[in-house]
Amino acid sequence: MTRIAALALVGLVALLHLYFLVLEMFLFTKPLGLKTFRLTPEAARTSAALAKNQGLYNGFLSAGLVWGMVRGDRDVITFFLACVIVAGVYGAATAIKRILFIQALPAAIALALVWMSLAA
Repeated sequence: MTRIAALALVGLVALLHLYFLVLEMFLFTKPLGLKTFRLTPEAARTSAALAKNQGLYNGFLSAGLVWGMVRGDRDVITFFLACVIVAGVYGAATAIKRILFIQALPAAIALALVWMSLAA
C-alpha cells in the first residue's frame, strides 16, 4: 500500500512540474500566468524568456521522475525528487515563500514514502 501511495505522489509531483512547464513556457504572459505569479503584463513580458527557460527545467524534472517510475528505479526517483526539493527550498528562500509548500513539501513527502516503500 505504501508503494502505491509513493508512486502516486511521485506521479503527482511529476504532473505538477509538467503543469509548471506549461504555465511558465506558454501561459506566463496570459491571465492565468499573471495571476499565478502576481505580475503585471509589463513585468511578465520583460521576464518571459527567463520563465520559458525555467519551464524547460521543470519539464526535465518531470521527465526524470517519469523515467524513474517507468524503470522502477529508486535511485533515479531519489535524485530527481532531491532536485525538486533543493529547487523548492531555494525558490522559497530567494523568491516566493509559498514555493516551499507547493514544490518542496510534496517532493519531500514523496521521497519519504519512496524510501519507506522500496526499502523493504
